[in-house]
Amino acid sequence: MTDQEMQIYKVGGAVRDSLLGYPHTETDWVVVGGTPKALLEQGFTQVGKDFPVFLHPTTKEEYALARTERKQGHGYHGFVVHAEPSVTLEEDLARRDLTINAMAMTEDGRIIDPYNGQQDLHNRLLRHVSAHFVEDPLRVLRVARFAARYHHLGFSIAPETAALMAQIIAANELSHLATERIWIETERALSERDPAVFFDALKACGALATLAPALCVTEGIHYLAAASARTHRTECRWAALLADLSANKAEQTCASVKAPNAYRNLAVAVCTWRANTKRALSDAQQGYALLRALDALRRDEPFYGFVTTLVALTNDTEDAQILQTRLTAIREAARAVNAQTLMAQGYSGAALGDAIKQQQIEAIANQLRLYAK
Repeated sequence: MTDQEMQIYKVGGAVRDSLLGYPHTETDWVVVGGTPKALLEQGFTQVGKDFPVFLHPTTKEEYALARTERKQGHGYHGFVVHAEPSVTLEEDLARRDLTINAMAMTEDGRIIDPYNGQQDLHNRLLRHVSAHFVEDPLRVLRVARFAARYHHLGFSIAPETAALMAQIIAANELSHLATERIWIETERALSERDPAVFFDALKACGALATLAPALCVTEGIHYLAAASARTHRTECRWAALLADLSANKAEQTCASVKAPNAYRNLAVAVCTWRANTKRALSDAQQGYALLRALDALRRDEPFYGFVTTLVALTNDTEDAQILQTRLTAIREAARAVNAQTLMAQGYSGAALGDAIKQQQIEAIANQLRLYAK
């Protein structure tokens, strides 16, 4: 950057996590006093239509022109953006959600902190920058996600910020968010260290009653808290959250947030079969029905996800190991049945299908007899 009028600052999460000593993978920059023309002349590539963001020609990191935003309409996209060389760094930082995200760092490492983000880092508080926080309903989900990410470090949501989150929900602003955007934040939260905190925060401000009302009256958040310590698979964590629902309620909840098929299929399987797994490990017919329901005789998923979820929901380590071993064993026993052998014996068509099924059930029964001794 050779243009003396332009000043470049590291901003946002990279500054926050550097001060926390927390790992981060992305670095964002803000350009004060710059123009699209100046950046394009230096080899940057412009991306996005909502506001001027540019990719560095070498690092491909994002450089955004300093901007202000004015609310006009509802939802996440209801803003008019003003990006001009006259916009100051402080004005750009003022539009951000939390004080800990509203800090900048100069090239020589000096911190610019107009909204006391460092103090809130020290106090372990997630606090809004200004009353403009209520203008973007996505911030409800983002703050809840940050609460899940940093819970183990002692962070909590400031009471005044929690009050604004509840105000957003009461104004029905969440209904203006695209469902796809809601799922993106939810999936990200499921990958955080303490995902149950995300759903607790949404429940506290009233958002969960809007997004997934069935989860407000179950033990799902408690199940998720326990399971997340035992698996990092996000679809398994989602299934654990829904594990206390009926299959129909799980299907409806997945549909309401547009959860991907892999998440929906696993959650419905867990809700359908979790209570019947013990029977499936004592009755060959039921064991076969379980494997068919999971398509486990042909595919690995959702079988492995089902096993992982049930193991994560089992408090006793020995019981969890037995469950995993036996489910895997009956699957392998059934899969060992060879259709080619039966075809060589003269079976074909429907008779072949019946013979395969009977031999698979017999193979499962033989495996279960080993455990009965």
